[in-house]
Amino acid sequence: MDGVTVSGVRATARIRARGDGRGGTSLPVLEGEGPLALRRTRGSGAEARVVLVGAMSGPLGGDHFAVEAEVEEGARLRVGSAAATIALPGQAKSEARYDVRLTVADGGELLWLPEPLISAGGSELYVTTRVELAATARLVLREEQVLGRVGEEPGRLGSRLTVRVAGRTVLDQELACGPGAPAGWDGPAVLAGRRAVGQLVVVRSKFTTHPVTARIVGEYAAVMPLAGPAALVSAVAPDGLLLRRVLDEALAELG
Repeated sequence: MDGVTVSGVRATARIRARGDGRGGTSLPVLEGEGPLALRRTRGSGAEARVVLVGAMSGPLGGDHFAVEAEVEEGARLRVGSAAATIALPGQAKSEARYDVRLTVADGGELLWLPEPLISAGGSELYVTTRVELAATARLVLREEQVLGRVGEEPGRLGSRLTVRVAGRTVLDQELACGPGAPAGWDGPAVLAGRRAVGQLVVVRSKFTTHPVTARIVGEYAAVMPLAGPAALVSAVAPDGLLLRRVLDEALAELG
């Protein structure tokens, strides 16, 4: 259950998608707590669509939010959010946490496409995303992080993304930005002064026999093959709008 403690708000949202036996996808579990509200919207074909609606500002310092999504065999789920998530400083001086746990069974498909995460000045947030995929599961996962609002220095933002396919780790990467992060995060080897960073992870069976070719996409992005049926697009850009355009173009190229 959600609750407020001296150290912040704790809340969890849960989604479970299941084939309905008629070629569509049902949602036997769709539960949101406190600031994490879930709404089902009109889907397309066999796909169920869910929007995460933030019911309050945050996460603030000391908050701990979690989102869990499970896609069962043969189901198709698309998850987005109604607006950007803004990490803000709070009364509690401790770090905020945002944990995402995604599981997709064989023949299932998940499109995880939230709006950007904005690290506001004075905030401190650590985000973890862990994805467990069965051997024939399909995935499109987008992460976008914007460091600071307009004219503002960013807060401290740490993130870790782990993706496993059939029990094998195909991606495990971590990034830290902002005040207190290891030296060099803003240097030429990492962000090179840019304030928006993002990535796409695409998992499709065809990549097992036809892996993507490592290449640069335009000025700001690179496509890289991962082990097994997976590909990664990493991108940086001066702002969030350009970052989205770059990632959309890279996804279109992957087909």
